[in-house]
Amino acid sequence: MSSRKTTLFYSLLIMVASLAVGMVIASRLDLTPASSAQTMAAPPMNSAPLSGPVDAATFRNIAKAMSPAVVNIRSTSTQRAQEMTEFFGGGGSDDLLERFGLGGRQPQQPQQQQPRQRPREQETQAAGTGFVISKEGYILTNNHVVEGASKVEVNFLGEENDIYHEAKIVGRDPLTDSALIQLVEPKKDLVEVKFGDSSKMEPGDWVMAIGNPFGLSHTVSVGVISATARSFPIAEQRSADVLQTDAAINPGNSGGPLLNARGEVIGINTAIYTDSRNAGNIGIGFAIPINSVRELIPQLRTGKVTRGVIGVQVTPVPADALAEFGLKERRGALVGAVTRGAAAAKAGVEPGDVIIEFNGKPIKNRDELVATVVSTKPGTTVPVKVMRDRAEKTLNLTVGELDLEDEGNRAAATRDTAVEPDEQSSQGFGITLGALTADVARRLRAPAETLGVLVTDVEQGSPAFRQGLTRGDIITQVNRRPVRTPQEAGRALGQVPAGGTAFLLVMRGGQEQFFTIRKE
Repeated sequence: MSSRKTTLFYSLLIMVASLAVGMVIASRLDLTPASSAQTMAAPPMNSAPLSGPVDAATFRNIAKAMSPAVVNIRSTSTQRAQEMTEFFGGGGSDDLLERFGLGGRQPQQPQQQQPRQRPREQETQAAGTGFVISKEGYILTNNHVVEGASKVEVNFLGEENDIYHEAKIVGRDPLTDSALIQLVEPKKDLVEVKFGDSSKMEPGDWVMAIGNPFGLSHTVSVGVISATARSFPIAEQRSADVLQTDAAINPGNSGGPLLNARGEVIGINTAIYTDSRNAGNIGIGFAIPINSVRELIPQLRTGKVTRGVIGVQVTPVPADALAEFGLKERRGALVGAVTRGAAAAKAGVEPGDVIIEFNGKPIKNRDELVATVVSTKPGTTVPVKVMRDRAEKTLNLTVGELDLEDEGNRAAATRDTAVEPDEQSSQGFGITLGALTADVARRLRAPAETLGVLVTDVEQGSPAFRQGLTRGDIITQVNRRPVRTPQEAGRALGQVPAGGTAFLLVMRGGQEQFFTIRKE
């Protein structure tokens, strides 16, 4: 071998060896690109318009194709006996909006509790539904199906009722009532669902529900979309827009898919409308639109969903008070209360402001503001434009991170405190006012420096009653001017002409809230 060939041979040998060593080092230092299998993106969805005929085989074919992707869920939890509640029948509850995933909870061999004993802990089971979204064994369901569960198991189509596969909770999101679980040992040949576009659904569109009602696994029901964008309470002081359907769904359907006429998931069944006389379907069911959940799947995969919050309570702008706010058209969101120490308070937002623009985006209404804020990354500083005293004002606000549990605790702490009525004259808005004493202010958890007048009674059906004013509220301002005595507040309210609007700043549970009340 010539010296030139020898040199070339050894050069190539060194290059190959160096490359091999480099790959080993890179793998040890995690410098190589991560495998795409390590991450999960939002699944693709089909946004094509729904078209084509619906015939005798349409729903048969959907049921045959999609039922293998639907699972029955059995969740086990331990709770104190006195904390257990019955959601369907008994108890005399008049709450018409009932979740149905918990309807199947039954205590295992309950024992009679003896007086003065410590609360017993009982193991309970709940029945629900879910659907497979990936070959890796990821399953979507409702948060309330698995919340607080110590053990989660799933059963597939065609398996005996006593055959269950263990699953683990990966991530939960109470605000969309969604949860992601995963099989501990994924099965082979899993069938996964396809995603449709829930924003394309309209009243009258055909839909199918597949679930586990009353433990009757893989039950299929068919109906239509009855309405879209129904406001539904999903957490303390928060609501979500949901799909309404008349497809029969019952206790145990919770977390199951609502499918369009192509067999694509467009919703997660989550609740039904019922009353104390009916524990099951009466033709009004609700499903979380899949678009809002599909976008969260990457965050659910990490175990935590992060959302923005600014610390305000907002209401629609009263249609009959646009001129008073300096608005030419009904737009924006009226700030009713500002949480102390929260992002909005730090930025200078005040009760009575109307937020008309957020981060450069015009705000049409309250719901649009809420949706915009929660989708903003915490820590982001944004300009917020408000209407205050009929003039625009721009504030810079740094978005905080939403903590639903903390928000719910604070809301519960500010609920009404009973106050003995103090006989006073009505001030013409359906309210009776009295003097605020230091003792009463302390009982109402008002700050020590609070000055104002006490609402001692609210006439049922009056303008104040309809706007939510309640006994125990402390009025500190009328039409943006401080009031200190019932007489002073009465004069200010008396100056409002019939048909005019009074702006009230109210202290409730230690927090200021803004009210607009139209005088009849």
